[in-house]
Amino acid sequence: MTAFHHRFDPTSLREYDIRGVVGRTLRPEDAFAIGRCFGSIVARAGGTKVAVGYDGRLSSPEMEAQLVAGLRACGLEVMRIGCGPTPMLYYAAKVLEADGGIMVTGSHNPPDYNGFKMVLANKPFFGRQIQEIGRMAAEGDVVPSAVGTDRAVDIADDYVARMARDYDGGARPLKVVWDPGNGSGAEVLKKLVAKLPGQHYVLNGTIDGTFPAHHPDPTVPKNLVQLIDEVAREKADLGIAFDGDADRIGTVDDEGHILFGDQLLVVLARDVLKARPGATIIADVKASQVLFDEVAKAGGTPLMWKTGHSLIKAKMAETGSPLAGEMSGHVFFADKWYGFDDALYSAVRLLGIVARMEGKLSAVRAALPQVLNTPELRFDCADTRKFEVIAEVKTRLAEAGARVQDVDGVRVLTEDGWWLLRASNTQAVLVARAEAASEDGLDRLKAQIAEQLEASGLAAPDFSGANAGH
Repeated sequence: MTAFHHRFDPTSLREYDIRGVVGRTLRPEDAFAIGRCFGSIVARAGGTKVAVGYDGRLSSPEMEAQLVAGLRACGLEVMRIGCGPTPMLYYAAKVLEADGGIMVTGSHNPPDYNGFKMVLANKPFFGRQIQEIGRMAAEGDVVPSAVGTDRAVDIADDYVARMARDYDGGARPLKVVWDPGNGSGAEVLKKLVAKLPGQHYVLNGTIDGTFPAHHPDPTVPKNLVQLIDEVAREKADLGIAFDGDADRIGTVDDEGHILFGDQLLVVLARDVLKARPGATIIADVKASQVLFDEVAKAGGTPLMWKTGHSLIKAKMAETGSPLAGEMSGHVFFADKWYGFDDALYSAVRLLGIVARMEGKLSAVRAALPQVLNTPELRFDCADTRKFEVIAEVKTRLAEAGARVQDVDGVRVLTEDGWWLLRASNTQAVLVARAEAASEDGLDRLKAQIAEQLEASGLAAPDFSGANAGH
């Protein structure tokens, strides 16, 4: 046993990653402790190598250096792939046969956030495993201090070449606008589009941790305005955006309409199911009923599962699913790819589908059954309270005899459609969503959400302007 001891801010140890505000709930010494504890887990399992990458945030280089120091102190060899997208770290861990991998990234959060996403033996590291990191640090339960090594590994060209190999478009040349949002996928994206056919226009293609153009979250419509305008200006076939670490995708069709995560998954699933009839296609509880119905119509087996990239990846491995997705834009291909969420790779597959289409992407979107739904409504609720609220709602619904799917929070089925209330695993917020066949039906569902929240002492979210066709 060594003299190492460390205490994390408890709010930083999340369900499927470690995340916090730099200088307040997350500091460089936390990065060292993560390396020391995660490295001890790897070493005790007989592992010797860990891959490490980092995103473009201003705090990331120092966090990465401290993380590497912690891993080296466990006697490990650290393969440093440098600044790039999170999926490139997952790819590196796989092809370099690392025993573990850690990405320093604040993902889609504001510039003053940072965090750590981990894989152990190419499987998601989350839940109790993350809490175990906290326990090990507090108790000093780490391997004796040793002297490890580190080396730089440039894997970007190999990663890009492997993605480009799976492009399967037809003869139709595409015109595509891209917006990596000054995130860590920007430089790799430039290498990728140079290998793809068609015309490509890259906006905000410089990595900049201050995110000067807009916030790097493609699920928020206002962050796609620049992309939509450029698609119109160039008369492009589609536009594609990434979040800050390029593991989440946003898509805009040729008419400038947003394809939400569940609509995009319909397009991708139909293609995968041609080669894999009957396959299980997984989506999170926030997804439209249209998605689950369309997967079944296309000959697939739809499966509703918990929100969270680590949770979805684990379920994919368990069920042998070739494709999964979330409303948040995480898309996971295990068909030809490795089962992790990768916006760059998902974009390559989407371009192949669009290039083989006889018509336009907008026609595919317009042909989907039209329902009315709210966007994902996120509203503040203290970390100490958010799960209690869900438990209270669940109890009241059970007493009322409601039809509830409780795989993650509560998804309530009614004559009008469905509504959802769940606690976020990454932020101090509750998440609500509703979907109905009519305006009146949607209003009734929103009223039920408001009623439940008020019964738990919370104000309803702002539903104004929240009725959208989808």
